[in-house]
Amino acid sequence: MIYLDAAATTASRREVLEAMWPYFTAEFGNPSSQHELGEAAASALADARARVARWWEVRASEVIFTSGGTEGDNLAIKGIALANPRGRHLVTSAIEHEAVLESVAFLERVHGFEVSVVPVGPDGVVDVDALESALRPDTTLVTIMLANNEVGTVQPIARISALAHEHAIPVHTDAVQAAGTLDVRPHELGVDAMTISGHKLGTPKGIGALWVRGRVGLEPLLHGGGQERGHRSGTENVAGAVGLATAVELVDLPAAAQLADRRDTFIAEVLAIVPGAVLTGSRDRRLPGNASFCFPGTSGESILLELGRRGIVCSAGSACAVGRDEPSHVLIALGIDPAVAQTAVRFSMDAATSAADLHEAAVRLAEAAGVVQALGSLPHP
Repeated sequence: MIYLDAAATTASRREVLEAMWPYFTAEFGNPSSQHELGEAAASALADARARVARWWEVRASEVIFTSGGTEGDNLAIKGIALANPRGRHLVTSAIEHEAVLESVAFLERVHGFEVSVVPVGPDGVVDVDALESALRPDTTLVTIMLANNEVGTVQPIARISALAHEHAIPVHTDAVQAAGTLDVRPHELGVDAMTISGHKLGTPKGIGALWVRGRVGLEPLLHGGGQERGHRSGTENVAGAVGLATAVELVDLPAAAQLADRRDTFIAEVLAIVPGAVLTGSRDRRLPGNASFCFPGTSGESILLELGRRGIVCSAGSACAVGRDEPSHVLIALGIDPAVAQTAVRFSMDAATSAADLHEAAVRLAEAAGVVQALGSLPHP
């Protein structure tokens, strides 16, 4: 099997699991408990927070552990919008993850916010001029993802942040897909809040982190015991926090940069040997591990099935949208015809993916596409 669905999830790393194990067994205490086991758990949690903060180069008091990217996006968007008395207007893009789009839709529907959805170009890059024009005196938040989970396009977040800050508007970015392969230090990007998820970095599913700049207000979504400095009530996932801290310390950006060369070779090979293949997203502003295509005149689902029979594991797009019949909102926003959008296949890789793996995947993709194209050209009985 060749696994090319790293954008959906990654395998848990051995170092991460080994670091987590004591907090499932001997050190199982609740960090709120006032006894030896509880104090040991509280100490481990504080240490994990400090380690994540060092990786981000932020204050430990600004790091909030969450259950993952969806919770982090919800808390950032709803929490900042509801805590900020500036106004009731939000700005986002047409290609955000569902966790972002559904959060702003909730604020619009339930709390009366207005939402400006900024378009993107055919390469998936946000129209920065349109975004600047959308900013208003009552804009309370701009939320734009750092890198798209389907087509891999990387956004000019530093420029967007600078424009928003000229109007004193805070900026949140969903960095779930970017963490691990791009520099996500907030001070380099100029953002005020950032979401990451551990299972994209080699932790088990169920742990993530949200960074929010200290001066930015945040209304909690979960109420109860006041954990996470009142931002996120609920008994903390100590093992998960330790795992996340270990995972971010294992991030190897130079290795990710080398992955981009293998990705480019794979893209070139696919375009050369698969008739009609179309690359989606930006050729230049792209995640190192993303290669996404459409295959007009075929069925993306059929290609996936043929690839599966050949031992290639990949996806049709976002794993969070599986089971929906409608075409990807991301591809539609890029101006791709809905029928063509239904033929999308995403290949996503990590540093462990070899050049040989990618070459074999390209060859098997050509075989799979040929089978699907041939079946599609047969006359109906």
